[in-house]
Amino acid sequence: MEQNPESALAWQFIESTGTHLFLTGKAGTGKTTFLRKLKQESPKRMVVVAPTGIAAINAGGVTIHSFFQIPFAPYVPESSFSTNGKASYRFRFGKEKINIIRSMDLLVIDEISMVRADLLDAVDEMLRRYRDPYKPFGGVQLLMIGDLQQLAPVVKDEEWQMLSKYYDTPYFFSSRALKQTEYCTIELKTVYRQNDGDFLELLNRIRENHCDPQVLETLNRRYLPSFQPRKEEGYIRLVTHNYQAQRINSYELEQLPGRTYAFRATVEGKFPEYSYPTDEVLELKEGAQVMFVKNDSSGEHRYYNGMIGEVTAVSAGSIEVRAKDSGDTFLLQEEEWTNAKYVLDEDSREIVEDIEGTFRQFPLKLAWAITIHKSQGLTFERAIIDASASFAHGQTYVALSRCKTLEGLVLSAPLSAKAVISDRAVDRFTEEARRNEPDENRFHSLQRAYFHGLLSELFDFLPLAQALQRYVRLVDEHLYKLYPKQLAAYKEAAERFREKVVKVAQRFGIQYNRLIDAAQDYAADETLQERIVAGAGYFKDEMALLYPVLIGPRALATDNKVLKKQLNAAKEELNTLFLLKDGLLAYIAEHGFRTAGYLKRKAILSIGEHAVSGKEDLKRRGMPDTVEKNMQDRKRKETMASSVQVPSDVLHPELYDRLAAWRNTEAARLGLPVYTVIQQKAILGISNLLPADKDMLVRIPYFGKKGVEKYGDTILEIVYAYCKEKGLAEPELML
Repeated sequence: MEQNPESALAWQFIESTGTHLFLTGKAGTGKTTFLRKLKQESPKRMVVVAPTGIAAINAGGVTIHSFFQIPFAPYVPESSFSTNGKASYRFRFGKEKINIIRSMDLLVIDEISMVRADLLDAVDEMLRRYRDPYKPFGGVQLLMIGDLQQLAPVVKDEEWQMLSKYYDTPYFFSSRALKQTEYCTIELKTVYRQNDGDFLELLNRIRENHCDPQVLETLNRRYLPSFQPRKEEGYIRLVTHNYQAQRINSYELEQLPGRTYAFRATVEGKFPEYSYPTDEVLELKEGAQVMFVKNDSSGEHRYYNGMIGEVTAVSAGSIEVRAKDSGDTFLLQEEEWTNAKYVLDEDSREIVEDIEGTFRQFPLKLAWAITIHKSQGLTFERAIIDASASFAHGQTYVALSRCKTLEGLVLSAPLSAKAVISDRAVDRFTEEARRNEPDENRFHSLQRAYFHGLLSELFDFLPLAQALQRYVRLVDEHLYKLYPKQLAAYKEAAERFREKVVKVAQRFGIQYNRLIDAAQDYAADETLQERIVAGAGYFKDEMALLYPVLIGPRALATDNKVLKKQLNAAKEELNTLFLLKDGLLAYIAEHGFRTAGYLKRKAILSIGEHAVSGKEDLKRRGMPDTVEKNMQDRKRKETMASSVQVPSDVLHPELYDRLAAWRNTEAARLGLPVYTVIQQKAILGISNLLPADKDMLVRIPYFGKKGVEKYGDTILEIVYAYCKEKGLAEPELML
């Protein structure tokens, strides 16, 4: 891609900052080329979405609605159907989709001009749900690509009556979430489509809503009422409505002599009809004017998307086309389009496209006429434009800007000022964005802030400390009598974490902030890197000491279903945050801090590849050997105890495991909750007291006579077998 100052700056913004970016520009300024290059070369993990099926196929992405599972109904903030002021669509993502969302760095939205404000806020809700709930868009960087002076979002009158209570305009820039961010706008200014300076000036004036009488007079000189193009010139008509295009194409095809041939597309897998790039059944005759709807995939560059041609020969199995611009004639092969979804590669853990369906067809459509809407993004040498019936913002500009030159443009009806529809809200937004367009100084400031923000995120232990406190508080409030030793160990670990990690990290932040401020090239400063590596090593070692107490054991067992759910959720949150932080610290301690490396490692860890994964890794990171033993013991016990933890207060942990496993099996057989068989506190008492007979067993707290009557014999046999196996003083069974 030819570099110009604006595209180079946009590239730097995406690669070196976390700032949201609106990349705009006139028709033909290279927005699509920029996206194509970004997908090929950027190290950031990205997902590309677009508002419509055709736009998504063209962008090499998926639709917004399909990726985020958003219904087509309006998203109304604070509606009666919402929870916590947010509309809840009650869609559940699979694990893979959640991992993709959690691990992506960049969300690209192409054709943003057609995205409504409420749709962007619905995306915000989905991202917050599975990422950071306190940051707009969950903390994901947005790249929004499009031209607001082109096609506008579609909103019905009844929908706008509802949405206008929450949004001042339907455009994406009225999104509540976007207004909470400091996004930047960069406008690409170099036009590659048109080289005619006078024509460019005309287009600019229409785009900027400066369509004065002089502009209209110049354009209306291209109104040629008796114009009848020669067939070989290959003019295409751009019309405002679908029915007009269909009527013209059907009529012109019928006027041609000869047989009509029908070519049926081959559709495999999932490929929705609304995304078909051309007709499923393509009807052609010799002499038909056609437009190519795909670039030549053979590498020979014989045709491109939007090129006009004529069918010179056609039979049941082949199509020969002559290009209007070059005169070259060639046999055409079928092309293939893919409908993809994003998945995680099991080996590389990268976000990749998984092909769900394919559409194979000759890359043509009848092209005596197409709608202005479908012409967006295309370029024509010659076009007859009927924009006198334009009904939406940007329609006339889109039509006129498809042409390379003014001489290649013919108006089928004169244009009036009413046909050039412009939205004042768009004009105000554009004017404001231009006044605040970022420069190199702003970029460097944001780049430094991005580096600093990621570093601060690495050494921010407050979320982990808060998760630890939530878990300890649950144990302290509800299980302090059952697990006094475990509670004491938790409290001691929490205090050490607060003193040795949280407070030290706060002081460490002052150090690296000073070094960043003092360094000219902070990213390569050796002193700063040495301090970062040393700090990461220190905190990694501190967390290794806390691992056996905080992360090694499972959530404490309880018969209370509500409490059990709360404990498991709190423990899962604690484990997730601990392992993510620990894995990042281990990586930085070994490799130093580079934004690209940090982001990639964070993404991998976010989808479950935690650093605690085996003996060699534990030893490399300096964790005690007992951690490995605890992990092995835990795996063995899981087959016996169905995810319950042996309390530190139990004198005979293995017996506790056996009793818990028996209880789980019996409860499953009866189809009853486990606590109806025997309560947790009773298992704890039996494991400590080793009752030898029913008289001792009946005195165990929370067991009682009914328990003895039902299960006394079985429990005493389990206790007897355990004592015999371990060489303990065997209780004499008195059954």
